[in-house]
Amino acid sequence: MNLNILKILGISQDSKQAWRNPWVLGMVGLILLVIAVNVGFITMAVRTNPGLVDNKYYDHGRDLERNALKKIAARNALGLEAHFEVPEHIVISRPAPFRFTAVDKLGLPFTNAEVTIVAYRPADAAADFIVKMQDNTQGRYQTDMVFPLKGTWDLIIKVKRGADSIELTHRISVHQT
Repeated sequence: MNLNILKILGISQDSKQAWRNPWVLGMVGLILLVIAVNVGFITMAVRTNPGLVDNKYYDHGRDLERNALKKIAARNALGLEAHFEVPEHIVISRPAPFRFTAVDKLGLPFTNAEVTIVAYRPADAAADFIVKMQDNTQGRYQTDMVFPLKGTWDLIIKVKRGADSIELTHRISVHQT
């Protein structure tokens, strides 16, 4: 700032009045800047909340180990050998083919199952969606998926036949082009 303007305003290090001392004005300005930035962060956090907090987090956390052990036991009891094929390069708004195959303990195709994919976006719960896979031939399930947003997606493959069910997870990355 121009020294003449500071003299006209009476701002000087020699000033005995606090509001005329540049050091006091600088400290007050710094405090106001920190408050403004924090208000901006709080506003952004409230307006862009993805809502990823589970409402029953305590109950789910208590049952986490037990449920994980149940899932492992169910998968081992079925003896399924599952294979999930994911395209190498997935682009937003373009159909991408996903395939799932499984064979049982005897090496027979796992047929007549209901196979769904839950596409879960960790950064935005509103973008999540579910797709049902079609049984093309003898236990080969396929679907085309279109992802509306780029970034990281978690896929949960849910396989159910009668009372038997398993879940598999896979993380993918969707690109702009």
